[in-house]
Amino acid sequence: MFHKILIANRGEIALRIIRTCKEMGIKTVAVYSSADSESLHVKLADESVCIGPAPSLSSYLNINAIISAAELTDAEAIHPGYGFLSENPRFAEICEKCGITFIGPTAESMRIMGDKISARQAVIKVGVPILPGTKEGVHDVNEAVKVAKEIGFPVIIKATAGGGGRGMKIVHSPAALPNAFMTARTEAQTGFGNPEVYIERYCENPRHVEIQVLADKHGNVIHLGERDCSIQRRHQKVIEEAPSTVTTPELRKAMGEAAVAAAKAVNYNSVGTMEFLVDKNNNFYFMEMNTRVQVEHPVTEMVTGVDIVKEQIRSAFGEKLRYTQDDIKIKGHSIECRINAEDSVKFTPCPGKITDHHTPGGLGVRVDSFVYTNYSVVPHYDSLIAKLIVHADTRDEAIKRMARALDEYIVDGIKTTIPFHKRIMANKDFIEGNIDTSFIERLVLE
Repeated sequence: MFHKILIANRGEIALRIIRTCKEMGIKTVAVYSSADSESLHVKLADESVCIGPAPSLSSYLNINAIISAAELTDAEAIHPGYGFLSENPRFAEICEKCGITFIGPTAESMRIMGDKISARQAVIKVGVPILPGTKEGVHDVNEAVKVAKEIGFPVIIKATAGGGGRGMKIVHSPAALPNAFMTARTEAQTGFGNPEVYIERYCENPRHVEIQVLADKHGNVIHLGERDCSIQRRHQKVIEEAPSTVTTPELRKAMGEAAVAAAKAVNYNSVGTMEFLVDKNNNFYFMEMNTRVQVEHPVTEMVTGVDIVKEQIRSAFGEKLRYTQDDIKIKGHSIECRINAEDSVKFTPCPGKITDHHTPGGLGVRVDSFVYTNYSVVPHYDSLIAKLIVHADTRDEAIKRMARALDEYIVDGIKTTIPFHKRIMANKDFIEGNIDTSFIERLVLE
C-alpha cells in the first residue's frame, strides 16, 4: 500500500481523505493556500506545505506547486478530492510522468467522460438510453434552430465541457433560441475555455438520480445503488438521499447495469458516478459522468457500509475490488444536507468568524466538516462548510433524525443554510417524496 499520499484539496473533503488514510496506516500531506493556514486539514495531516496565496489559480489549481510539494515530501500518490484539479486529465498525465500515482481514473477516461458529446457517444455504443439530441457540437444559430425543431421543443442547450449550470439554457420556442444559444456559448467559453455546446430535448420536472460505481485496474466494475439529488438550486445540489423514493428494484437493477456498462465502455478503473434523469414514467436517461469522488458520497456509504474513499485508494494502488455485486445490500435510508456559509433567504455568501460551534450527535448522525469555534470562513472558495448526514431504518425516521440534528447544530457568528434545511425537512411534499429538480423553485415561491 502507499506509504504517503498528498491531498490536493482543502476543506471537508481533504479532512475526509486524511481520516481514511490514517485508518489505512498511510501518512498524509496537506497542501494549503495562505488563506487556509488555520484550516483543520492542515492541523490534522502528518505534514503540510503552503503552495501559494489565496486565489485558486495561484494555489489549489497551481499544478507546478502541487507536484513540487509531492516531490519535496516524497509523496507516492496524489488524491485530488472533488473540484479543483480532480477532473483535469492534464494533471493526471503530469502526475504519471513524474512517477506519482493519481488517485482517480486514467486521463483518457476523464477526457472521454468529461466532454458531454464524447460521453454520449460512448454510452450509446453500449445501449445506455439518452435523451434525443445532437451527437456532435452545434456551432451556429441556424444549425441550432434546425436541430431544435427536429428534436422538438422544449430543448436544453448544454456546454460540452460544462457543469454546475453554466453554459446551460432551457428554450421553449424557436424565437427564444438564438439569444439563448449565443449566451450559452459565451458562458461556456468564459467558464470552461470551450464555447462548444450541444442540444437535447428538455426533460421537464425530472428526478436527478445517480449511480455510484466502483472499478479497479483488473476490469472489475460494480455499482453501489443510487442517490437522489433532485433537491437543487440553480443546478447545484442541496440535499441528497439514498435510496431514491422513485426507484423500484427493477429500475435500480436497470440503472445499475447501465452505469456498469458505461464505465466498462471507457475502461474506467476508479470510483465515479453516472448521473441520470428519470422522467414521470420512470424512464431514465444518461446525463453525464463525474470521474471523481462526489460531495454526496457519504449517503451511499451509510446505506452500504462501503468506505468509498478507501476503495478508491486501494484501486489506485492496483488492488482488486473486495466486493462483488452480490455483496452490495442497501440497508435503511440516508439523507445529507449541505451546510453552506450563506444567507438562508438570499443565498448570498456569508464569510466571517465563527464565534460558537456545536455539531449534533447521537445514533446515525455524521458530520463531515472542517470548521470550529473561532475559525474564520474565508471568502475565496466554495461556501460549503459542512455536510450533515443521517442514517435510519426508514426514510420517515431519517427525516425526523435530520430535523432533530439540524435543531442541535449551532454555528454562530455567520449565517448558514441550516434554517433553509429545517424548512425542507418540515415540507409536506418533501416528506411524502413528491420532489423533482424544480422543488426548491416552488418552495421559494410559497
